[in-house]
Amino acid sequence: MTGMPGMSDMSAPAAPPVAPTSANAVNIDDFAFAPASLTVPVGTTVTWTNKDEEPHTVASGDGSFHSPGMGAGATYSFTFTKAGNFDYICSIHPFMHATVVVTP
Repeated sequence: MTGMPGMSDMSAPAAPPVAPTSANAVNIDDFAFAPASLTVPVGTTVTWTNKDEEPHTVASGDGSFHSPGMGAGATYSFTFTKAGNFDYICSIHPFMHATVVVTP
């Protein structure tokens, strides 16, 4: 708009890019999975993002999923096709553990 005091013809600067957030996302940060427990319905794809400088994996206790080693910024996605509790760890750092609860 022109003619309004304090207004400029230039657009406001764009906000810095922000990683998309989702109810189906888990961040790996500071050697922890966040959230530590995630509840999703059957058919949901969950995406893990490594925000640490160290490599991490996502490995289920029942063997249903296992990511490759993920460097900084890498992601891994898995689609849950059956209901249940899926406990998982980082196989490189087994003190890191969390759960995905899949509801029918």
